[in-house]
Amino acid sequence: MSALIIRDATLDDLQFIAALCDADEVAAARDPLRNDHAEQMRDGFMAITSDPNHRLLIAERNGGRVGSFQLSFIPGVSRRGAWRGQIESVRVAAESRSQGIGEEMMRWAIAQCEARGCCIIQLTSDRQREAAHRFYKRLGFEASHSGFKLKLG
Repeated sequence: MSALIIRDATLDDLQFIAALCDADEVAAARDPLRNDHAEQMRDGFMAITSDPNHRLLIAERNGGRVGSFQLSFIPGVSRRGAWRGQIESVRVAAESRSQGIGEEMMRWAIAQCEARGCCIIQLTSDRQREAAHRFYKRLGFEASHSGFKLKLG
């Protein structure tokens, strides 16, 4: 098996990312398709790629796309002005799971945060995703805070 390649997403990757989201039962239930779905995804892609503190990433193996995630770098004044890494929307294609791809993606993201001088990496995971919680804990993440969300619109 060849090494995992992680690269910045292009507009051509949006259909793959949308398919990952659609195949995710939790995300699909939470985020029903809307008429302007494709346009919103393009707008989001453009906002991410125009800001050097945000990256939308694709994981590839053997020439095929196998996963995706977003990595953001957030400045702050707490923690004595330290930067934070924020990992979002981690997804591995169903047929590529249990092959170590998610772990490679996360270790790559951790290394990027270290290189940027982040003092902490944070992520959220839906309460329903017990397997994901075990995965993140195995990688050293701690469930140290409670998260709150306010849905708008």
